[in-house]
Amino acid sequence: MSKFSTHALALAIALAATGCVSLAPKLPAQEAGIPAQWPLPPTTQSFVGAQPLTSDPAAAQAAASEGAAVADIGWRDFFEDPNLEQLIGRALDNNRDLRVAVLNVEKARAQYRIQRADRLPALNATAQLRRTGGDNQQVVDEYQAGASIANFELDLFGRVRSLSQSALQRYFAEEEARRAAQLSLIAEVANAYLTLAADRELLSVSEATLKNQQSAYELTQKRRELGAVSGLELSQARTQVEQARADAARYAGQVAQDTNALNLLVGEQVDPALLPSKLTAGVTGLAALPQGLPSEVLLRRPDVLQAEHLLRAQNANIGAARAAFFPSISLTGFLGSASNELSGLFDSNTRSWLVNPVVNIPIFQGGKLRANLASAKADQKIALAQYEKAIQAGFRDVSDALALTKTLAEQRQAQEALVEAAARADQLSTARYKAGRDSYLNQLDAQRTLYGAQQGLVTTRLAEQSNRVALYKVLGGGWNERSQ
Repeated sequence: MSKFSTHALALAIALAATGCVSLAPKLPAQEAGIPAQWPLPPTTQSFVGAQPLTSDPAAAQAAASEGAAVADIGWRDFFEDPNLEQLIGRALDNNRDLRVAVLNVEKARAQYRIQRADRLPALNATAQLRRTGGDNQQVVDEYQAGASIANFELDLFGRVRSLSQSALQRYFAEEEARRAAQLSLIAEVANAYLTLAADRELLSVSEATLKNQQSAYELTQKRRELGAVSGLELSQARTQVEQARADAARYAGQVAQDTNALNLLVGEQVDPALLPSKLTAGVTGLAALPQGLPSEVLLRRPDVLQAEHLLRAQNANIGAARAAFFPSISLTGFLGSASNELSGLFDSNTRSWLVNPVVNIPIFQGGKLRANLASAKADQKIALAQYEKAIQAGFRDVSDALALTKTLAEQRQAQEALVEAAARADQLSTARYKAGRDSYLNQLDAQRTLYGAQQGLVTTRLAEQSNRVALYKVLGGGWNERSQ
């Protein structure tokens, strides 16, 4: 091979490997149309400190750092119940949906590596024997061995580079999809655990109520035999017993279904020792959000990051579609030895080389290239709209969760006071009825009120803790890998 050919081949490979230019457009700016602060009702102002963003750069940076800290809370720090922590850990190891998400990441990584390999020449070692001859010709053997490059595209206009960048961004998008799936799984396991705890507590309340109602019915039945009460009062007492019995059966079925749902999420049969017996206040914990928490923390959510990477991928595809309008150069080369004798294949005078560049200039494609470019631009606009929608949806999710934070706490406090008052009223009504100073109807109303208040308290506590889990999820928390 001549010095000129060697230098030309080396220059072509260097240009192709580095990429001379990229025709991808500038990434479009998103206009999600969300305010810089959360629209909170007055009752939540004291909890989250929804104050206007300050114009002081130092204060703004401090608020952003506090917002980042919220999103960095690991799930082991957020969930305070050790049994729930064990179940979440097992779910992260065994859940099949999360396993599929992980495998999708591995697939996207492999596809990116395949696409990236096109940016470098494929060097192959070759060896061949070529035998020629005819009716009146002597058979001639030619041995050849060397290294070859076949159909390597010199990426002068960045087409291959843009396709590689698109594959890289799709790989990043799959990684964010895995994170979103993991965060959703953590929230689902927590909610299933809380629901099971609430239904078990409701089952206990209904069973205790059934026991009390059964005792009251037996007492009323004896008094009926003595003629102290009417048949109507006996029927009313029986009604309470059967209502409590029906509730107990319903909650027992719900407990069984909740257990099955938790087993599916965890990916194995859960040890009964890890199941909650009732709903306690120490399952979840989330400190008050910092003053002036900016809505930019949404950009840390994995679903928003996934949409952003898909937007970048579509933007890179435009660069590849634009590069298709320009000439492309494919290079085929060979460097080795050729000889008529196998024993002399590697002698000093048997060197052989071949450089075969092919230039492809698009002249007429029937509008195919323009259509491909228009399709790529449309895909970019679709990805931009989906990115903006992801931000808007996240803003609504956080706003909804924040709006319920303080109101659910106040509702729980009111429900606790209601249970306390209803229990006291039930005690007084029972005492007055036994003393003959009040009718059974008043006692019946007091019992119903207490039973309903106890059920309402469990439901409210479940809603409050589920909202905390939702707030943790919608803020994209738990992505500080060191805290996992």
